[in-house]
Amino acid sequence: MAGPIALLTDFGLDDAYVGTMKGVILRINPTATIVDLCHAVAPQAVAEGAFLLATSYRYFAPETIFVAVVDPGVGSERRPIALRTPRGTFVGPDNGLFGMVVRDFGVAMPRDGGRASLGGSPVVGVVLAEERYFLPNVSATFHGRDIFAPVAAHLSLGTPVEALGPPLTDLITLPMPRPEHRGDRIVGHIVHVDRFGNLITDVTEDDLKQLISPVVEAAGHRIVGISHHYAERTGLLALVGSSGRLEIALNGGSAAITLGLHAGDSIILSDEQ
Repeated sequence: MAGPIALLTDFGLDDAYVGTMKGVILRINPTATIVDLCHAVAPQAVAEGAFLLATSYRYFAPETIFVAVVDPGVGSERRPIALRTPRGTFVGPDNGLFGMVVRDFGVAMPRDGGRASLGGSPVVGVVLAEERYFLPNVSATFHGRDIFAPVAAHLSLGTPVEALGPPLTDLITLPMPRPEHRGDRIVGHIVHVDRFGNLITDVTEDDLKQLISPVVEAAGHRIVGISHHYAERTGLLALVGSSGRLEIALNGGSAAITLGLHAGDSIILSDEQ
């Protein structure tokens, strides 16, 4: 049985873009199950879309088809692609959206971004080129409707990935922030700010295990210890959230607003002296 089609876009819900994509899918496969993963990715924020996709896909059935459209280069020479992995099939632009996903399957990521080879990994990729799986008239500005949605619908009907176009041997990746070890300190980076103003970082539980009594320094504030949940203490706190990464949160408020921090900013971890 075909799995659901999960949609992630930066389209929002003020326009008809998302609904039109669903209409295209259902016209080709009226029995398709469509899941709205997220449509509130910030406009053109490819890195944010990549993070949200990478932290959510594993909770779906392996038969799921993910259509991700955060595509500031739509209509340009960037390639439309599809990727079959052991944990789902991914359809969208080759602009870095899928880098964090394929990393989970052994694809080596260049630290500063660029092309990553799929060779030696279980990921099978193709460049979408078979126009019989597109809508008849492809707009230069809406590949979500004219290419990615119909391709996903055909996949849900059993079309194999290999039928969609020639093999893809590499794909574009974004710079991958990783914690930096500087002496007895760890410099982490904020990779996402969620709707509640929680600052999600690239620091993992394994990174935290290197510290006996962690202290987090962020924008001049010092947070001692790691909490277990958001209501454990008043004020600012640090905890490992549902993504498995260190977060800085504010009980009853927004850590992002309070600290004035954004994605890309740094924090420092050390052992309490």
